[in-house]
Amino acid sequence: MKKTTAAQNGLIWFGAGVSLAEILTGTSFAPLGMAKGFAAIVTGHLIGCGLLFLAGLIGGRSGRSAMETVKMSFGQKGGLFFAVLNILQLAGWTAIMIYDGALAVGGIFPAGQWVWCLVIGGLILIWILIGVTNLGWLNRLSMAALFLLTLVLSGVIFGSGTPAGKDLGETMTFGAAVELAVAMPLSWLPLISDYTREAEKPIPATLTSALVYGLTSTWMYTIGMGAAIYTGVSDISAIMVKAGLGIAALAILILSTVTTTFLDAWSAGISAESLSKKFSGKRIAALTAVLGTAAAILWPMDDITGFLYLIGSVFAPMIAIQIADFFILHRNRFQEGFDLRNLIIWVVGFALYRWLMGVDFILGCTLADMLLTVLLCVVTEKISAKRR
Repeated sequence: MKKTTAAQNGLIWFGAGVSLAEILTGTSFAPLGMAKGFAAIVTGHLIGCGLLFLAGLIGGRSGRSAMETVKMSFGQKGGLFFAVLNILQLAGWTAIMIYDGALAVGGIFPAGQWVWCLVIGGLILIWILIGVTNLGWLNRLSMAALFLLTLVLSGVIFGSGTPAGKDLGETMTFGAAVELAVAMPLSWLPLISDYTREAEKPIPATLTSALVYGLTSTWMYTIGMGAAIYTGVSDISAIMVKAGLGIAALAILILSTVTTTFLDAWSAGISAESLSKKFSGKRIAALTAVLGTAAAILWPMDDITGFLYLIGSVFAPMIAIQIADFFILHRNRFQEGFDLRNLIIWVVGFALYRWLMGVDFILGCTLADMLLTVLLCVVTEKISAKRR
């Protein structure tokens, strides 16, 4: 298998970070004000990307895909449960991203949302057919264009230098804002190992991936928040129209959607391979893109906050158990059918996350849930060792 460099992994995760979904999520921070909102964004990304690094390092060191590393904690059959859940959430993300991208482009170039869904879906299929290790110059060119175009967008938004002074809506607590900032990097935890497993040097590649994604995602959140505060408008397409960006806006919206959504569809294919060796990852990825395009055309997907929290409640305790097993307990259940103990701990962690969502922690509920889940893993291992 062709290995990837740290720079190539960095480009992949820059493309993941430049996302319309992240900009739109950033608009929710506006009621906190620029300083407090930015502090919440940075805090959340420090937590989320720290976890992203640990999750990616498991795949980098083991040479296994994300859902294959899950089997190291839950067993061969236990891991299938999470693979199915991961495929479902990635298919959901594919549809949401295509929907958001088409809606935004349609706000600037009215041609029917279904047309832009087909354009974006078609480009994602091209990326899939080329493959993650063969994108080469196309990926570098796309990332360079995105970098320049987002600089232009930042200049347009922050150029006025003064807040618009409009009502920014109901405020949220700092803890809730931190949790919303954690939610996006958390959504990438179940797939980062799909890319770090192919790294020449696991630690530099994983660190580069987490840092590049963290910085880029923070930038996107800040653009969204700044758009709401400085322009009084949270619709990014409307801001681009007002600024007269034209073709540049089209490039930003389509390229950012394609480079992010490609990873969702591609990882859905890799996760399917962990279900059965009969599945072709590339074919499943292509099918995911097709189904996501169809879903984006047929159904509205305007509010993803609940979807983000559902992902957190499922995958935060899963990753916490993996971190405990790999880095602390050095426990590997890859050859087993089920690990009942870890499955029970996951159920407890899932329920705990849903309960903690109603408690206002200054650092959000994800970190608290994962620390408690790790502690539960360590305690149960000690009890089990004493019995043995």
